[in-house]
Amino acid sequence: MLDRRQLLKVTRDHKDGVVLDGGMGRSAYLCLQEDCLEESWRKKRLQKALRCQVPKNLFEVLQKRLNDSIESTVEAR
Repeated sequence: MLDRRQLLKVTRDHKDGVVLDGGMGRSAYLCLQEDCLEESWRKKRLQKALRCQVPKNLFEVLQKRLNDSIESTVEAR
């Protein structure tokens, strides 16, 4: 179990579709690890959790956030 502040929140919003870090509706959380993101894409875990189609560009945004997170961690050391 991780603290929610350490996770990426993806929400199926009733107005805007699937959004990051906001909206009201069914939500899912992803850890900030490459394996977690790849597995969620490959096994369609986000689609199952949110009960809707998740656009591919959302996974690209998640990948960018993951890379930014890794870079900021490396720079902090």
